[in-house]
Amino acid sequence: IFPGQNSMVEIDGMNLVETRAILRFLAAKYDLYGRNIQEQAWIDMYVEALKDLSDMIMFFPLSLTGEKAMNLEYILERATARFFPVYEKALRDHGQDFLVGNQLSWADIQLLEVIFMAEECKPSVLTGFPLLQEFKARISCIPTIHKFLQPGSQRKPPLDEGSIETVKNIFKFERGMFLKNMGTIVAEY
Repeated sequence: IFPGQNSMVEIDGMNLVETRAILRFLAAKYDLYGRNIQEQAWIDMYVEALKDLSDMIMFFPLSLTGEKAMNLEYILERATARFFPVYEKALRDHGQDFLVGNQLSWADIQLLEVIFMAEECKPSVLTGFPLLQEFKARISCIPTIHKFLQPGSQRKPPLDEGSIETVKNIFKFERGMFLKNMGTIVAEY
């Protein structure tokens, strides 16, 4: 459909491209996209905001060896000073078990994944965020999520050094990556 497109899913007789469009379709199909347009807007806002932190963590392994500590410090500072306080407040203000409405949504799943990603960088990253700790424990106990989190499931572990080198070779990253400002700016230097 779109030349050079990497992600495509064939589902329900449709060829879907673009990661967010695919995820939004799946969320709606499996009742994870809110009960009305207002809840969908909240879910979209939470998910899009989490994308910045997710991208920073995802690209972190591509940092130059000499800049990994600096990039890790930046990611952890952003997680604990900017992102996690917002979600801690959202859970406090909403007063429910979930970010939006009173049922599991795509936003909850995305937040759980970003929490796991951040904990892979620093296991104690949720210190000071008791509602996020409770959220993680609660959502992780949902049977389908609990099963997915078990060893041997389809959840992928962090990249090892060999995989990182493969990615760098495929995308022709010869030097390194850096992170800057509010979101992720990926640039070869």
